[in-house]
Amino acid sequence: MTAEFDPTAILSDELLERLRERAARHDRENTFPDDDLADLKQAGYLGILVPRELGGLGLGLAEASVLQQRLAGAAPATALAINMHLVWTGVAKVMADRGIDALRFVQEGAAAGEVFAFGISEAGNDLVLFGSGTDAAPLPDGGYAFTGTKIFTSLAPVWTQLGLHGLDTSSPDAPQMVYAFVPRSEVQADRVVVRDDWDTLGMRATQSRTTELHGALAPADRVVRRLAPGPNPDPLVFGIFSVFELLLASVYTGIARRALDLAVTAAGGRTSKRTGKAYSQDPDIRWRIAGMALAYDALPPQIESLSRDVDVLADHGPRWFSLLAGVKHRAVTAAKAIVDDAVLVAGGSSYFSRNELGRLYRDVLAGLFHPSDPESAHSTVATAWLGPLQE
Repeated sequence: MTAEFDPTAILSDELLERLRERAARHDRENTFPDDDLADLKQAGYLGILVPRELGGLGLGLAEASVLQQRLAGAAPATALAINMHLVWTGVAKVMADRGIDALRFVQEGAAAGEVFAFGISEAGNDLVLFGSGTDAAPLPDGGYAFTGTKIFTSLAPVWTQLGLHGLDTSSPDAPQMVYAFVPRSEVQADRVVVRDDWDTLGMRATQSRTTELHGALAPADRVVRRLAPGPNPDPLVFGIFSVFELLLASVYTGIARRALDLAVTAAGGRTSKRTGKAYSQDPDIRWRIAGMALAYDALPPQIESLSRDVDVLADHGPRWFSLLAGVKHRAVTAAKAIVDDAVLVAGGSSYFSRNELGRLYRDVLAGLFHPSDPESAHSTVATAWLGPLQE
C-alpha cells in the first residue's frame, strides 16, 4: 500500500455518516441500499480495482482492503454486497497482472457502471469452486446455457452481470468446470429468476437472494474458463479464492473496529452507581477492552501483508490457500469475539434491535457461513502442515 494513499479521498467522513444513518433503515425494512450504491458509484467505488487507463481508480488489493474496512464500519451489509462486485474486478486485476486479459470486459464494464454479482454458492455444494450442481450445456456458437440454483446471490436487485460456474458433462473433453458471465436482460427474463426470499437474521441489506437458472445464456465472449473439476492452480481459481478471502476478512475487520470504537464510547459514557466513576475507570472493563484491542490490532497488518503479496505476485507456492483461508478465519472469529465483548461493555441497551451494536451482533454472524468455513479452513491448514489424509 502506497504511503500517500488517503482512503478519505474516496470514502469521506460525510459519505460514511450518510451510509451509517441509512444502514438501520435498510436493516429494519429489509431493503437493498440503492441510495448507498448511487453514492458509491458517484465516488468511483465500483472501479477502485480497475486500471486508470480503463477508467478506474487503479488501486491495488491492499488499498481496496482498507476501503472495505472503512465502509464496513459504517454500513456492513452495503460493504458485504459491494464485496461481491469487487471480487470480480479483483479477479480481473489478478489475472491481468499475470498476463491474462480474459476479464477485460469486467474492468471496462465496472468503470462504465455495470454491477457484477457472484454466482458460485449452491446449497449442499461443499466443493465450492471445485465442483458444481449447475449444468452447463455447450451451445453451437461457443456459448453455454446454465441450469441450476445459486444461493446467497448478493446484489440481487441490481446486478447486470452474474459471474457463475457450472459443470459441462456433455462435451468431448467432459467433465469440465465452466466459468462464465450471464447478462441480465429482458431476453433472459424467463431464464434467470430471482426469488424474493431474503429474510435473514443479519446482513439484510445485501439482499443475497436465491437465483434460479433455467437455461440462462452466457454468450461465447463471456465464457472465460473451462477447467478440470477439483483443486486447480489456474489463475482464475487463485484470483477468486485470494480476492474473496481477503476482502471478506476486510469487511469483518471493519465490523470489529466499529464495535471496538462503540465499546470505548460506551465505557466513557456510562457511570457506575457503585463507584461514581465512568466505566472506563473500571479495571474489569479496561481489561475487556484491552483484550478487544489486542485481537483487533493483529488483523489489519495481516490482511495488508497478504493483499500486498497478491498485488506484487509473491510466490507462496502451495501455502497460498492455507494462508488465505487462515486470515479469513481469524478475522471472522476475532470480529465475532470483539462484538460479543462490545455488547457486554455497552450493557443491556445493545440488546435492542435498533441499537447499532445489536445490528453488528447479528451482522457479524454471517461471517461463519462464508467460505472458507471453520471446518474447511482447518482442513486446508492441516493439509498444508501435515500433508493430505492417508487413504
